[in-house]
Amino acid sequence: MLTTAALPPSRRAHVETRLATNLMAWLTTVGPTGRPDCVPVWFLAGDDGRFLVYSQPGKAKLRNIAANPAVALGLDVTDIGRDIIRVEGTAAHAPDHPRADQVPAYVAKYTERIGAIFGTVERFAELFSAPIVVTPTRLHA
Repeated sequence: MLTTAALPPSRRAHVETRLATNLMAWLTTVGPTGRPDCVPVWFLAGDDGRFLVYSQPGKAKLRNIAANPAVALGLDVTDIGRDIIRVEGTAAHAPDHPRADQVPAYVAKYTERIGAIFGTVERFAELFSAPIVVTPTRLHA
């Protein structure tokens, strides 16, 4: 994974495992007034080092990204907050990207939660139909 290449091997393995297995991250965007907006998201770390997030259309994060693509993605908390992993990057709404139900790795990662909350992956893909791709520029780990 490109974002972890500079880390020592043991730390790299740990960070890559968390990026692959953590279910929640916090996506921070910046609104037009300069106010940060931080929301929990489901995400998929791609083999190319980019991150995939799906949003409902019309949400503030999409408007914020359109005006200012600079974002941060922080992994959800660990036991006592000692294992901080945060990615700075640029985000883009990627309407040509496949729907969530067409991305096998995303479906595999979230099948249980999607089933419990939305019933089917197709329903989730209908509701969260706006793909966002985050391209990392800096890793804090």
